[in-house]
Amino acid sequence: MTLTYATLTLDLPLIETKKGRRAVTNSIKERLKNMNCSVLDLSLEYPKEAAIAIAFLSENESSAHKKIEKIEQLIQNRWPHIEASLDYETM
Repeated sequence: MTLTYATLTLDLPLIETKKGRRAVTNSIKERLKNMNCSVLDLSLEYPKEAAIAIAFLSENESSAHKKIEKIEQLIQNRWPHIEASLDYETM
């Protein structure tokens, strides 16, 4: 089994309030939970930036990498106006 943990950093240029940021992050978190990921919102006070911690188990490193690619594609396809970076590490 491979443990993968990642940090998804989001730049939200169109969001003006923390309530708007929370709507976006909650939507992303729900989609990630549906992919069997554990998630935690790490966002601070500034509404135009957000961070989400992600953790999941997979059979091997190859399947972990595929899941990371799937997460990246989900973010790009579902929220094209959001600039996102995903840093991850497998153990």
